Amino acid sequence: MSVRGKGGKGLGKGGATCHRKVLSDNIQGITKCTIRRLAQHGGVKRISGLIYEETPRVFKVFLENVIWYAVTNTEHAKRKTVTAMAVVYVLKRFGG
Repeated sequence: MSVRGKGGKGLGKGGATCHRKVLSDNIQGITKCTIRRLAQHGGVKRISGLIYEETPRVFKVFLENVIWYAVTNTEHAKRKTVTAMAVVYVLKRFGG
């Protein structure tokens, strides 16, 4: 039995790497209709026009915090994959 750790199997030289498409400004995918739908689901009857500008920024900050804490949780557990449970723990911590 070899003592190798959690580095995975030895698979040769590695092969070609996949170049990922850089996703810039995905926050633009949050449209007015999406914001209105979420607000109506929460019981809001009327929405100010300024909400449509501010909501994507607030949502982006919230997501950055959730992802940062989930990655920190995963690193602390010495794992390399962020699991759904890590995200659930973060949301519970935020009081969700």
